[in-house]
Amino acid sequence: MNRLPDFPWDSLADAKATAAAHPQGLVDLSVGTPVDPVPAVIREALAGPAADVPGYPTTYGPESLRAAVAGSLDRRFGAPVDPAAVLPTIGSKELVAWLPTLLGLGSGDVVGVPETAYPTYEVGALIAGATPVRVADGAPPPPGAKLVWLNSPSNPTGRVLTAPQLRESVAACRAAGAVVASDECYLALSFGAPAVSVLHPSVSEGDHAGLLAVHSFSKSSNLAGYRAAFVAGDPALVKALLEIRKHAGMIVPFPVQAAMAAAAADDAHVAEQVALYEKRRVRLRAALEGAGYRVDHSEAGLYLWTTEGKPCRETIASLAASGILAAPGEFYGAAGASHVRIAVTATDERIDEAVRRLGS
Repeated sequence: MNRLPDFPWDSLADAKATAAAHPQGLVDLSVGTPVDPVPAVIREALAGPAADVPGYPTTYGPESLRAAVAGSLDRRFGAPVDPAAVLPTIGSKELVAWLPTLLGLGSGDVVGVPETAYPTYEVGALIAGATPVRVADGAPPPPGAKLVWLNSPSNPTGRVLTAPQLRESVAACRAAGAVVASDECYLALSFGAPAVSVLHPSVSEGDHAGLLAVHSFSKSSNLAGYRAAFVAGDPALVKALLEIRKHAGMIVPFPVQAAMAAAAADDAHVAEQVALYEKRRVRLRAALEGAGYRVDHSEAGLYLWTTEGKPCRETIASLAASGILAAPGEFYGAAGASHVRIAVTATDERIDEAVRRLGS
């Protein structure tokens, strides 16, 4: 296995200590951790009859769960999927980290990773012994690529790729014989931007061969603590992943499977959560721009990709002096060296406090 990088958030200890020492307390905008309540409809499903099932759950989950998930993809994103091509996962991060290994990649194989990207794409390639290669948006897959990650809306930049852009990437990857894995964990948080799934007919042209879409309930349903996610797409690839995960015991607990089905079946709580994030996002963006920061991309998702034209660690230090903690853009690749990622996942009170400090 190639040597893994240090866990990036460990390097924020000093900045966090500085920010926490602020007289009015820490405003932590460094991570995308939900802070709002788990919707009642989901908690009821978790604590209902599913909580009293003493036997082992299945890796595949019940047909009712897969049908609920497939229905949500069709309703919310216009992406029709066969329920048989849906597989629950123990959160999305474990799927991202292990996908190259589950696909049988190893030494000599190449994994394409977005130029500015969530660190786990690269880590997953390294765990498998493969070679991660950064790829600019719109660029062809790197030579020898067996797997290429797409991420729209992007973490950290919030950039949204259009259907023609995604379709072009899919076509190039298919021509190169590479599997496309599209991380769509922020797709529901588009705030009106034209975000589209890789499984949408305008991208896939009605054929899911070679395509996998990764979704999470963490952001849209406040289920980060439940570790509730799924992958869907190419039936043959999903079947292969299922067989390996069965052998490895990678199983979502049965009560969580029931909660996932409830989350997938109910669109009202998602709309309410998206509206709440949008209000926080608008207030925080206005405050940052009023304080002289520039916000790039950030059309969708839970982050504002922000710069003051300085090295990111200098911006982290200046924000920490005001009691605000953000994530350095360098966490996401060299292209982020002058940006910081600012999350909108804080309570209204903490967002308002950040707005006040930025305006002082």
